[in-house]
Amino acid sequence: MGIFNKLFGGTHETEENSKLPWVNLVDKEQLNLLEEASNNKLQIIFKHSTRCGISSMVKRQFEKEFPININVDLYYLDLLKYRDISNQITTKFNIQHESPQLLIVKGGEVIKHASHGQINDLDLKTFV
Repeated sequence: MGIFNKLFGGTHETEENSKLPWVNLVDKEQLNLLEEASNNKLQIIFKHSTRCGISSMVKRQFEKEFPININVDLYYLDLLKYRDISNQITTKFNIQHESPQLLIVKGGEVIKHASHGQINDLDLKTFV
């Protein structure tokens, strides 16, 4: 399994390795604050399974291509540690769970979501 960890990121990849301004999504109350903040500023949630090679690959590509000059709040959800928060996202925004998954929240609603390779096909600037 060592070669796959090298290719796809392994199990030790965290949001701390990124240069992006991730906000760790670790509390269900943050979802209410995120929803409210979305009335003034675009909110993005990246749901990531830290044990999944595909999820790690998509996250790395997302970080590489993320347009630094856009004004958004960027949330990172570790699905293995905080599955209950992912379940609440599913209920709150009526979006089926996938992993990896990106949700764009504006005006209290998910206006766009994508999973797997579709995440990196999104032009985030069009939503700001």
